Amino acid sequence: MYGCGSAGYPVSLSDLVEPPAQLFTIGDVSILERPLVSIVGTREPTPYGVRTARAISAAMVRAGIAVVSGMARGIDSVVHRTALETRGKTVAVLGTGVDVPYPAGHRELHRVIGESGLLVSENGPGARAHKGAFPRRNRIIAALGTVTIVIEAGHKSGALNTANHALELGRPVAAVPGQIDSPQSDGTNQLIRDGAIVIASVADALALVGAAPAAQPEPIQLPEADARVWSALGGGVVGMDELAARAALPARECLAAVTSLELRGMVECLVSGEVRRR
Repeated sequence: MYGCGSAGYPVSLSDLVEPPAQLFTIGDVSILERPLVSIVGTREPTPYGVRTARAISAAMVRAGIAVVSGMARGIDSVVHRTALETRGKTVAVLGTGVDVPYPAGHRELHRVIGESGLLVSENGPGARAHKGAFPRRNRIIAALGTVTIVIEAGHKSGALNTANHALELGRPVAAVPGQIDSPQSDGTNQLIRDGAIVIASVADALALVGAAPAAQPEPIQLPEADARVWSALGGGVVGMDELAARAALPARECLAAVTSLELRGMVECLVSGEVRRR
């Protein structure tokens, strides 16, 4: 636990009108010393919102920036999962006690963030969710990030509440534009109308925090079977039988190619038996 003003207490939280009196953590507190960007959004994202959240989050962590969000359903969880999958760092700010996963379906995500990232809460251990806890949590999300990026938000949403806290702190707020007939874009389009910075590309997001895209590694010359499997995985997560069919390879040869790519660190095999690119 860190008391307000004590060693280890994030200096950025002192900018709040009402900074947390104490901060409870699980995980790697050194992440708070990194550049941080807050990324939030709706609990009911469209496929466009999910793709955009994944692209921006992955680019941030590859550039050495940790991403902050609220571990809610939807965009928040996409941000955290993408950071972890990309072997980057993420901070989850909770409205419950730091030891209480919320929502309950995110119990495993809570565990993994505690091991590989950082869980933060101003609420004492064991504290349960209650009305008003999450708007209060949002001010901490806004204060930790040097920039707040909103990816899809309804007209009245927690993501807009976070953006308003960031504006009150004088921090930059940016939003991803969306379709004018999409309810999930009502809030982000409103932010842009009211002067928020427009995120029209991943490069725009990186420029906000003074980062450049991570250098792409030199292409690897793969054996033919490995190359076929890699190409077949371009559409996302694929079961082994379907992967063999897409790659036009016998099952045994496909499995050998998957093993080869896994040893190169290019793919991973999920507990479901499916395969995806790293």
